Amino acid sequence: MKLMEGGVTAAQGFTASGVHCGIRKNTSKNDLSLIVSEKKASAAAVYTTNLVKGAPLTVTKAHIADGTAQAVICNSGNANTCNANGIEIAEGMAELVSQKTGIAPNDVVVASTGVIGQPLSLEPIKGGMDALVEGLSREGGHAAALGIMTTDTIPKEVAVEFTCGGKTCRIGGIAKGSGMIHPNMATMLVFITTDAAISPELLQQALSGDIQSTFHMISIDGDTSTNDMVVVLANGMAGNAEITAEGDDFSAFMQALNTVTVSLCRMIAGDGEGATKLLECKVSGAGTLDTAKTVAKSVICSSLLKAAMFGADANWGRVLCAIGYSGAQVDVTKIDVSFRSAKGEILVCKDGAGVDFSEERAKEILLEKEIDILISLNDGGFGATAWGCDLTYDYVKINGDYRT
Repeated sequence: MKLMEGGVTAAQGFTASGVHCGIRKNTSKNDLSLIVSEKKASAAAVYTTNLVKGAPLTVTKAHIADGTAQAVICNSGNANTCNANGIEIAEGMAELVSQKTGIAPNDVVVASTGVIGQPLSLEPIKGGMDALVEGLSREGGHAAALGIMTTDTIPKEVAVEFTCGGKTCRIGGIAKGSGMIHPNMATMLVFITTDAAISPELLQQALSGDIQSTFHMISIDGDTSTNDMVVVLANGMAGNAEITAEGDDFSAFMQALNTVTVSLCRMIAGDGEGATKLLECKVSGAGTLDTAKTVAKSVICSSLLKAAMFGADANWGRVLCAIGYSGAQVDVTKIDVSFRSAKGEILVCKDGAGVDFSEERAKEILLEKEIDILISLNDGGFGATAWGCDLTYDYVKINGDYRT
C-alpha cells in the first residue's frame, strides 16, 4: 500500500468539482461541491447521534437505503438544520444534480454544513450548478475539498493505492471538521471513494467497524454536531472480484480504509478551531479494549489538559484526573504517563505518582506542534488511540461570533 495524490478523485471513475455559488459571503471561498461516479456505486454511511439532525441526513439515509448511490452534493455556509422546509431544500439539491447530470435524484447523497437554523435558498445552488457540473474532472478533488470547509484552515485530502484480489485499487477521501467535534460517531463530514468492488453489506460492515477506532475517537470541543456523516462510495471499476464475505480481500480493503480514515482523523484534530497543536493520546496495557478507549477519550476531551498543552505545561495531574472520572475500572497505582514529541520523550508519572523530571526539558517537548500523551495502565494487553487538539484563546474568538 502507498500514499498517493488525488484525494477523492484518485480512484477510477470519479470526478469532482467545487465552486462559489453565493451561499457564503466571502466570494473567494468555494461553498458548493460535487462528486460523481461514472457508474452507480455501493454506498454506506454513518451519521451523527445527535437527536437534532440536519435535513440532508434524513434525505441521504433514504436515498442510500438500497445500498447504492452515484453522486454527492454538499454546500457549506448553511447547515439546513431546524428549517421547516429543510427536506424540500435537500431533495431539491438532489433534483438539481439530476437535471444537470442525468443521475437519478435518489442516487444522490446530500450534505450541508454551516450555521444552524438559517433558511437555505435553492437559488444560489441552482445558479451555480452549470459551473459546478462543467468543472467536474479528475483534478477537481481539491476544489471539492475547499467547497465543504467552514472554519477549517486547511483542506483535508488523502488517498492510497493497494492490491485487492490481484487488482490495483485506490481509495481516497476528503473531510471537513474543525469545531463541534466530539467522539459520538461520525463527527464531521467525510466523503470517501474507492474503485474496489465490494457489496453494500460488506462496505457498511467495513465502515461501521472502522469508525469505532477512528472518527469515534476524535474530540475538539465536546460538542456533537447535527449534520455530521461519513459516506463511502465503491464503484468497482478496479475490476477485482466483488468482496462479499470476510477474508483476505476484505482485510486488505479494511487496512486501506483505515489508512485513509486515520490520516483524516489526524488532519481534523490538528485543525481544531484555534488549535496550535495536534494531541494524540495512546493508551496501552489496558485490561479490555473498552477500558483503553474510555481512558483515551476521557483524556483527549479534558479541557484542563488541552489548556495545559496550549501552555506547554507538563501538568500530568490533569491526565490522572481525566482517567479517574472516565468511569473506566483501572488501578490508579499502576498508571505511567509520558509526554513525547519530535524533541523527545519524558516520563512524568510512574505507578500513579509523580517522578522527578526537568520542567525545562518537558516544556521543550511540549512546545512542538504534535504531542503524544502516552499512558500505560499496566493491567493487560489492550490499547487505543484518540486524537484532539489544544484549547486556545482563539477557540472562544471563533465561536463567540460564528453566526454573526
